[in-house]
Amino acid sequence: MATAHIATLLAAGVGVGFASGLLGVGGAFIMTPIQYMVYINMGIPADIAIRLAFGTSLMVILPTAASGAWRHNREGVVWWKTAIIMGGSGLATAFGGATLAIHLPGAALKIIFGIVVLAIGVRMLIPKTGRVSDEPESRPWLWAVCGIPVGFISGLTGLGGGVLAVPILTELLRFKMHQAIATSVAIVMITSIGGIIRYILGGLGVPGLPEYSIGYVHMLSWALLAGTSIGMAQVGARTAHRLPARQLRYIFIGVTFYMGLRMLGVFD
Repeated sequence: MATAHIATLLAAGVGVGFASGLLGVGGAFIMTPIQYMVYINMGIPADIAIRLAFGTSLMVILPTAASGAWRHNREGVVWWKTAIIMGGSGLATAFGGATLAIHLPGAALKIIFGIVVLAIGVRMLIPKTGRVSDEPESRPWLWAVCGIPVGFISGLTGLGGGVLAVPILTELLRFKMHQAIATSVAIVMITSIGGIIRYILGGLGVPGLPEYSIGYVHMLSWALLAGTSIGMAQVGARTAHRLPARQLRYIFIGVTFYMGLRMLGVFD
């Protein structure tokens, strides 16, 4: 790995950590495209590069989300019962999503990634309808059901799941934006585990993987990204509690549109 690649990944980790704490996401929308470009530049085949980016992103998300969740918890806004139930059901389906990703062509994975996040951005632009409640939904069975697509998309696209969890928490479960972001970080921390396990197992013995890889997880990239992202997640979480909910919502929407278009090749 060249010096330029190392510097790029370290810088990406700063953005990943800040976005994770600020928006309740895993930060894969930053590191997946960047890793993909780095791996392609290193001469790694595209099909392997995209899976390596997904698997490594999930491995980075685990400690980064844990850091952000710890900070949000200090503010007293993490709904841990919701996070554990949604994250637990999502962990299992993340394993299934990653299994599917391992068998799909790399080009298809990029398109799926882009379409999913664009659809989420469009949905969040649509004004809420229906009854409004001051309290979030508190039905554990509904939380478990909602965790299923979060985990599946996490494993399939290498996202932590926050890009889907936040809209579900705000639009369906009626969480306030700050509660949704804080709880989403905790959910992401749990769901990522299922995808990590599958990407490691699915990549064992695959030819063409770069040095320092454990399955589809590149440990050198993980160390570089996590090295800067963990601390920045604290900064992002503190910032989130200083911004109005409406502003946070529109930042989140803007980010989803950018990452979706990026993976669809609009900016290539």
